[in-house]
Amino acid sequence: MFGSLVDAGTGVEVSAHLIQVALTPVFLLTAIAGFLNVFTGRLARVADRVNAITRARLEGQPITIVGISADLNSLRRRTLALQAAVVLAGVSGASTCAATFTIFVGTLGANLTSLTLFIEFGLALLSLLGALTCFVVEMVIASRAMIAQIATDREGY
Repeated sequence: MFGSLVDAGTGVEVSAHLIQVALTPVFLLTAIAGFLNVFTGRLARVADRVNAITRARLEGQPITIVGISADLNSLRRRTLALQAAVVLAGVSGASTCAATFTIFVGTLGANLTSLTLFIEFGLALLSLLGALTCFVVEMVIASRAMIAQIATDREGY
């Protein structure tokens, strides 16, 4: 696949081209890291909300069972969606690293097919698409819970 690249020019030219080719997956890795940061930040907010509910129950604050049950159910679904997003983003990052490694090893003349690179990079993109879909699901769950809370609060006025 990359064997002709080694014979195509000087060592400097080959190295420069290799670095250019390898930069595309590195940019994707940077984006994946950013998404992971957002996902874990939102997961931390969910954990904070669960802790606040638990603390309120332990302190004996008046809590409506129906409201707390709905809250905890929403938080559970959000947690599952965010966990799936984190796992899929991790798979995407690992696949991107594998694709980058395949580019480097292929340049050394190893007998790697373009199909290997296609599968690795394709898996990275599909996993990232799945992670973003899970994130959108989590956002919808959070938005619906917020809208329901606003409606409940408005009824009290």
